[in-house]
Amino acid sequence: MIARMWHGITPLEKADKYTEFLNARAIPDYRSTPGNLSVFILRRDEGDQTHFITLTFWESLERIRGFAGEEVDRAKYYPEDREFLLGFEPKVQHWEVTGSAKL
Repeated sequence: MIARMWHGITPLEKADKYTEFLNARAIPDYRSTPGNLSVFILRRDEGDQTHFITLTFWESLERIRGFAGEEVDRAKYYPEDREFLLGFEPKVQHWEVTGSAKL
């Protein structure tokens, strides 16, 4: 299993709307991709900015290609992200999951 982590930052005043967007658009997109096992959106308000981590779990890097394309380390952005994000980090991180426990 592979964990994929993306990080983005919004202004605090746009964070609630971005949360709504992620839940309405991004999560269904991830979940509709074969090989996606789960999606978690993490949020941390810090001063006048909000940090988001999208943490997804996948069967394999090959399955991630079905979502992200051939360059699996490249971040995938939606057109709507321009309305919210302060910058566009070009890369995501992938981690091999070597242990787990259910919630």
